[in-house]
Amino acid sequence: MKSSIRTYVPDVQEVDRRWLLVDAEGHTLGRLASRIAFLLQGKHRPAYTPHLDTGDYVVVVNAEKLSFSEARGQRKKYYRHSGYPGGLTEMSLDEMMARHPERVLRLAVKGMLPRTRLGRQMIQKLKIHTGAEHPHGAQAPEDFDILSIR
Repeated sequence: MKSSIRTYVPDVQEVDRRWLLVDAEGHTLGRLASRIAFLLQGKHRPAYTPHLDTGDYVVVVNAEKLSFSEARGQRKKYYRHSGYPGGLTEMSLDEMMARHPERVLRLAVKGMLPRTRLGRQMIQKLKIHTGAEHPHGAQAPEDFDILSIR
């Protein structure tokens, strides 16, 4: 006997995306990154679907005020390669926070998203700013308590 109950699958056009404002001051890097990845994927919504981008836009301010242990700042390394022989460059977390604090958070969140086209689409909804000011006032982002997630 065939059941008449069908599973609801949202359409991409139906998704009502919100703009959420998150203050990073005093938060630990990894915990904040995992919660932001959760919001970008849309896992906080009842209509979450793994193969669709149902997440919200996330605006992060005060990225330079993230916290982590002193030992972590010296131990953790970021690498990049120029493509030329001997072109490997190494930078510690402390150096990276001094030069590009927004990159530290972006790389942490990106590592927690799917490594597919969908993941690349999700990371574009993340807007990170070093100060308390941001240029997204027209979108009217609502203050969001990041600790309310899990």
